Amino acid sequence: MITTILILAAVLLLGLVCGAGAWFIFQRRLTVKGKEPTEQASNRETLPFRWSYIIVPVAVLLLSVILAAYFYHLLPAETAYHFKLDGTPDRWCSRETIMVWGLASQLLLTLMAVAITWGAAKLGILFRQTESTLIKPEGVLSLMGNMVALPQIVICFAMLDIFSYNLYQAHIMPMWLFLLIILVLATIGLGLFLVFTFSKAKRQLFTSRRTKED
Repeated sequence: MITTILILAAVLLLGLVCGAGAWFIFQRRLTVKGKEPTEQASNRETLPFRWSYIIVPVAVLLLSVILAAYFYHLLPAETAYHFKLDGTPDRWCSRETIMVWGLASQLLLTLMAVAITWGAAKLGILFRQTESTLIKPEGVLSLMGNMVALPQIVICFAMLDIFSYNLYQAHIMPMWLFLLIILVLATIGLGLFLVFTFSKAKRQLFTSRRTKED
């Protein structure tokens, strides 16, 4: 389970880096095409940090805390947390360990979302607000921060599935199926956002060229 979550987190970070890099390249192209003065181009504006950038990670963290508080006293002292392919348990640990592992992971990922969005907003390395920019930097920051919730959702589902089996001897659904659904939805969402970003940037470049020709 830990290996799967680490792989998912690595894929997530790779997607964020690629998206941020693509945005930076298009912003540089817009700056060059616009022939901005050197002083204006070097003036990087910072963005204020907003809770909307990390609203989903915070919501998943709070949900995990609520679930842990509700199910803690209902779980047996020795809780099954690892399962074979047929759904039968093969590893057990204390319920305290389950809670600490789950909540600590959620908190760490939430802090990572805060660090990513706060650093990008305050340092102003990747984003610069201009009046002609059609795609707002706030939207990109919101996507970057809230996408960190993907591994959080997986952890929250794993916790809920553990609770379900230990209390009712039934799984919600196979973990591999849930991971597949999350990865497909995340890929589709990120792909649509990148297509939208590129099309907006190209359209703006085309409009800028037509304006200069006229």
